[in-house]
Amino acid sequence: MNHVEIKGVFCTALAYLLWGLFPLYWKMLGQIAALDILAHRIVWSCVFMCGVLLFLKQWQVGMKAFKSLLVNKKALVSLLFSTILISINWFVYIWAVGHGHILEASLGYYINPLVSIVLGIVFLKERLSRMQGGAVLIAAVGVLISAFQYGSVPYIAFILAFSFGLYGLVKKRTTLTSAIGLTLETIMITPVALIFLLFYSHSWYSAASSDPKIWLLLFLAGVLTAIPLLLFSEGAKKLPLYQIGILQYIAPTITLCLGVFVYHEPFNSGKAFTFSCIWAALLLFTFSQFNWNKRVKLLLKRKNAHHS
Repeated sequence: MNHVEIKGVFCTALAYLLWGLFPLYWKMLGQIAALDILAHRIVWSCVFMCGVLLFLKQWQVGMKAFKSLLVNKKALVSLLFSTILISINWFVYIWAVGHGHILEASLGYYINPLVSIVLGIVFLKERLSRMQGGAVLIAAVGVLISAFQYGSVPYIAFILAFSFGLYGLVKKRTTLTSAIGLTLETIMITPVALIFLLFYSHSWYSAASSDPKIWLLLFLAGVLTAIPLLLFSEGAKKLPLYQIGILQYIAPTITLCLGVFVYHEPFNSGKAFTFSCIWAALLLFTFSQFNWNKRVKLLLKRKNAHHS
C-alpha cells in the first residue's frame, strides 16, 4: 500500500469512525425534540460550509454552480430532491437515537450497500452478478422471516437505507463536489429551518437557556456534520471502490456496539437472526467486490502485456 492509499484509508476510516460515534452526540441533546436538532444541524452546517468554501477559495465556484442551477430546472429539481432525502435521513437517525432505536439505525446502514445494488439495477440498468444477487436474496430472506415470525418490520432501517441510497443515486448524477453540494443543499433548506426555529419551536431555546452548553452542542452539530463528509470526500478519491466498501462497515458496527453495550438496547433472537442474515449477505457482497476488482486488475494486466 503506497502513501496515497494509506492517506485515503486514514481519511475514510476516520470519517466512518465519526459517523459511528454520532449516537453519543445526539444522546447529549436528548432533551430537545429531533425536529429542533435537525433544524439547528441544517443552519449551522450551512454556516460552517460557507466558511469552508471561503477558506478553500471555492466560494466563487460554489456561487457560479448555484447560479447555473437556477437556470437549469432539471438540475435544480435534482438538488432539491437530494436536499429532501438527506434531511429525511438526518431526522430519522436523530429520532431513532433519541427514542432507543440505535440497533435499528445501525441495521439501516448495514442494509444500505445492498439497497444501492437494487437501486442501481432499477434506475441505472446495472447488471447483477450471481454473488450480489445471492447477497440481496439472503438479506431479503432475513428481513422477511423476521417480519413474519417476530411481527416487526424494521421500518427505521428501511427509511435510513433507502433515503441514503436514493441520495447517493441522485448525487451520482451531479458534477458538484461534496463540499459545494452540501453547501448548496443546506443553503436551499436553511430558510425553512430558520422559520421553524423562530416561529414554530421554542423547546430548544428553553433547554439552551437553562444549560448554556446546549448552545455549543447545537452549533457543533453543524461542524460534526461537515467534517466526516469532507474527510470521506478526500479519502474516497484515493481508494478503489472495494476498499471503501469494506471500510463502510466501521460506522454501523460501532453504532451497533454502542446500542448493545452502552445503551443496553435489547438484542433478542429476532434481531440476532436479522443481523446474522445481513452480515452473511454483506460478507458475500464484499467478497464479490473483491473478486471483481481482482478480475479487472488481471484483465488490465493482460491488456497491457498484449500492447507491450
